[in-house]
Amino acid sequence: MTAIKVPQLGESIVEATVSRWLKHEGDAVAEGDNLVELETDKITVEVPALASGVLKKRAVNEGDVVTVDQLLGELEEGASAAAKAPAAAPAASKPATTAAPAAPAASAAPSAPSSGQAKVSPAAQRVAAEQKVDLATVQGTGRGGVISKPDVIEQSAKAATSAPPAVAPSRPVVVAASDGARETREKMTTRRKRIAENLLLSQQNTAHLTTFNEVDMSAVSALRERMKEKVEKEHGVKLSFMPFFVKAATMALKAYPVVNASIDGDAIVYHHYVNMGIAVASDAGLVVPNVKDADRKGMLDVSRDIAALVKKAREAKLSMDDLTGGTFTITNGGVFGSLVSTPIINYPQSGILGLHKTQDRPIAVNGQVVIRPMMYIALSYDHRIIDGQQAVLFLVRVKELMEDPAAMLVD
Repeated sequence: MTAIKVPQLGESIVEATVSRWLKHEGDAVAEGDNLVELETDKITVEVPALASGVLKKRAVNEGDVVTVDQLLGELEEGASAAAKAPAAAPAASKPATTAAPAAPAASAAPSAPSSGQAKVSPAAQRVAAEQKVDLATVQGTGRGGVISKPDVIEQSAKAATSAPPAVAPSRPVVVAASDGARETREKMTTRRKRIAENLLLSQQNTAHLTTFNEVDMSAVSALRERMKEKVEKEHGVKLSFMPFFVKAATMALKAYPVVNASIDGDAIVYHHYVNMGIAVASDAGLVVPNVKDADRKGMLDVSRDIAALVKKAREAKLSMDDLTGGTFTITNGGVFGSLVSTPIINYPQSGILGLHKTQDRPIAVNGQVVIRPMMYIALSYDHRIIDGQQAVLFLVRVKELMEDPAAMLVD
């Protein structure tokens, strides 16, 4: 027997939740087939079979909390599945509403591929059915060319290029009950519980305060409009507003380094680098990957890094390194239409910059009322180490740089 154990999950992560078994007891598995999905507060981990054989035992159930190196099940190497194995599909009632509909004849073919077909993991089949992805168009990157869930998600993302990069999928998280029930109860995922815990931790352990300002986006909008076609043609980068804000924020953090600091016990830790967290809405919840050493990178490099991180977030391929080590965060509620908000600090950081919708508004310029594209920006900060003066001046510096983007060329 070969023991199937919880693998190392990443720095500081010691437990996970068994979100879905992909194989049943008695199922034949090939080396490299994914057996079970584990969900942590940051990433989803698929545990593959290290050898071919039969899954003899599932030692834990879906929803159980497991720790690193804990026994998940047992695999009998070289064994063959029992004759009744093909009838195991109807027993998949445990995965509830998502696995059962994937059983019609149209989608059954991938589950029992011929010798000339690529192997498809059950998770990949489920996602392909949900997102209507033709598995024949998917390139498998798993061991032996197995098509995995991330491969299907990547293909689906390619087909949805018109969607804004940070917008969550339009599919509702909770499917409406078909039996006319007025309420649906759904257990919180490990990730959602950790998000809730971290937000409460931030509110309880920091002296939260938010200050606001507004930015005239005329100059940066004109610059972007003038340069975006050339930048995309020559560098292959789509120029958005986010890299401008990242550059402005990193320069403001250099001017007011306490905003980039954090508290460790009774000490203040000043970070002489900026790992800029970018809040991204994914189908699994909000994630905050960070651009490493953003203060040492040009705007085009920052653009490439942001695009790569957003792509990985949408394809559920973020690594622990992508999600750890951030020193400051930017969140953009404007892509969803938010006009103004008070973002919650990404604890243990000390500050977060909130961006909002750009909207034409009348303002006074040189004694004249003019219409300009305006955006409210907000800085939530930990008042324990950041005084109001520093917070306000930081936000004013961001405003100045965005309204005169040429000044960002002088660092």
